[in-house]
Amino acid sequence: MKKELLKVSVRQNAIYLPAIEGTEKRETLTSTTVTLVAQLRKVGYSLSEELLHAVNQLHPAQQMEILQVMKEVLGVTLNWAPLVKGWDTPTGETGLDHLITWIANIFNSQKGVKLPCGHVIPDNTFPLERYNGCPFCGTPFETSATEYFGQGSKLKVLELWREEELNGFFRDLLESHTALDATQVDSLKILLGELPLPAVGIKMKETLMLVIDTLVEHDRAQEAQIYFSTPNDILRYLWYKKTGFLQIIEPKTIIRKAGRNNAHITAVLDKSRSAAQAKREELKLKYTRRECKMVALWLNNLEMNAEKACEIMHPKREMWVRMIRALRLAEYARKPGFGNLKELMDVFYCQTYTVWQGEVDRYRLKADAAQTFALLKQRPGMFARSLFANMLWFGPEETLAAFKEVVHLLPVRLVVTLGMYAENYFEQGRKRMVKPLGGNAHLIEPHYLVGLYMEDQLNAMVKDVQDLCKEVVTARFANAVVEGENKSIYIDPMLFHIPLSIGDRSETVQDTSCALQGTRFPVEGDKVRLFMQWGKGLPAQHLDMDLSCHITLPSTTEVCSYFNLQAIGAKHSGDIRSIPDKKGTAEYIELDLNELNRVGAQYVVFTCNAYSNGAISPNLVVGWMNSAYPMRISEKTGVAYDPSCVQHQVRVSQSLQKGLVFGVLKVKEREIVWLETPFGGQTILSLDTQSIKKYLNKLDAKTTVGELLVIKAQAQGLKLADTPEADEVYTREWALNTAAVTKLLLGD
Repeated sequence: MKKELLKVSVRQNAIYLPAIEGTEKRETLTSTTVTLVAQLRKVGYSLSEELLHAVNQLHPAQQMEILQVMKEVLGVTLNWAPLVKGWDTPTGETGLDHLITWIANIFNSQKGVKLPCGHVIPDNTFPLERYNGCPFCGTPFETSATEYFGQGSKLKVLELWREEELNGFFRDLLESHTALDATQVDSLKILLGELPLPAVGIKMKETLMLVIDTLVEHDRAQEAQIYFSTPNDILRYLWYKKTGFLQIIEPKTIIRKAGRNNAHITAVLDKSRSAAQAKREELKLKYTRRECKMVALWLNNLEMNAEKACEIMHPKREMWVRMIRALRLAEYARKPGFGNLKELMDVFYCQTYTVWQGEVDRYRLKADAAQTFALLKQRPGMFARSLFANMLWFGPEETLAAFKEVVHLLPVRLVVTLGMYAENYFEQGRKRMVKPLGGNAHLIEPHYLVGLYMEDQLNAMVKDVQDLCKEVVTARFANAVVEGENKSIYIDPMLFHIPLSIGDRSETVQDTSCALQGTRFPVEGDKVRLFMQWGKGLPAQHLDMDLSCHITLPSTTEVCSYFNLQAIGAKHSGDIRSIPDKKGTAEYIELDLNELNRVGAQYVVFTCNAYSNGAISPNLVVGWMNSAYPMRISEKTGVAYDPSCVQHQVRVSQSLQKGLVFGVLKVKEREIVWLETPFGGQTILSLDTQSIKKYLNKLDAKTTVGELLVIKAQAQGLKLADTPEADEVYTREWALNTAAVTKLLLGD
């Protein structure tokens, strides 16, 4: 068994066992199989009957490998000890304790207990017997692995994956009609390294970059030529290799973000200028002769005329100038056999090309609808992206009439997106939330022309767009080739609460399960426990990450964080500012739903952020636990992590962000919405709660998986069934494979 392929299958709640045959055999379970099942139950998992008998055929060493992978994924061997032992009982520390300790250390007082970190804790201040480290500087001295297991009230069922399921998942990722999230990207990288590339059509540019990178790493660069259709595809790949980002985030954005992330509340600790300069140096380009020739050949062999290629390059002209110099393309353009590259360089530097967007803007400013729409019809994707603004500028009737002529050329995902966001766009006085590449979420004012129209006119625009969207989707399902003579369909009610993943490019990896942003998780018990673990594999150092929550009350708000350990309905485990060697450290917050209900709390926002200079630490894990049964907290070490109680957790893979909102608890509904919204600033006080409200509104506006399945049923004449005994069955487990979901619902 290959460990990495096992991890990929675990993310889909399965175990990959390629060499097992004859699982219909029902032999007596071996003692090691029984032991493995017991161990998996302790961490919150059970095995399907098919998988159970497949595992029963494995050698004990192979069974042990499965258990080791599960423990590694769940992090049970990491340090889960917080700063305070039995932190559900307050230590009684106050700001005065910190002040007295600070003064004592300033004047080198010898009255008190000197700790290994060098600080003296005066008598009658902090109760040191309650701490695992220094209460003054947040340096931990003691570590502890997971102590409690099996407190969870629900078990996740693992299914059996063979070659067929793994290869099917591989193809679904490659054929996804929406951008892959960080979990899918990580899984695809693993699969590309382990399996041969199947002959499938790849729809997304970002997915293409991963395939191209695999070919280049295996010295098959020329085979990648078929995947490049424009020069900017080549630029995207080069920038991905340089930065690790699958989208082209411009250097100035990355540099500015590095500077802001290294700003500090305390002026003497501010490293924004040096960090920005270091990032600028890091982004300087340098390529080998082999790499230069590879790119020169790619550009020379593009099947696109020079003028059109240069026009596509124009929006990224500054980046291209740097790339051309670093890749010595002018030198290669003078060599025999590089005639197309020479022509491209001549046109690019002499700027003898017309910029299409400039022509569109010129005719729009002249209010020339005929010429504007004639140009937009040449590029239906750009027409769709500017549809709402053009409806306000030229009027909805003329704009939609022109748009309908080319709407059949668009991918379904783009049309569905228009239907999702029309209501938010055409509402007077309603701010919209946007997230620029590499930036934080921002609220922007509505389009200034919205105020020109009456409310009934705006409502009519929304209806026209949504009707067009439904018409296109219905036609797509009606024309789809249906295998067999299916007459009934079952749709799990949970799918009506799972929004379609369109444009949600996650930066976190979900190692234990997969869920789309906006997925709602019901709360079973009266307590929700947030956790954060960071520092895995890093040497001991100062690395201050903060776990916090923002509580919205009827007339005010309250925060539970390192500076306010006790809040209404919330308790914090203490502020850790340094990490021990290699195993990391942890912080917790426990929320009491009964208390939150009593005071009328509306919702609680879960956040983590980097107080130290820089962005959120890579491999930081955040999530929450929930169980119908009481969850214990160790009085000896303070460990409160139980993998069987984990409802959802994510791992930060690569981030430019300083802070992250990873969930919202709706108190009255007793459900948690998983989302991923970045924000700036060192503490939770930098969070704009209005942005969170707008983001929730944006999620609510999204079309759900269930709603599209209903349209599918209507278009194909399928009868909705109340039970899974139907010809087509769509469950929550099916929705775990988000690539397969988008392939079915948004495929062309």
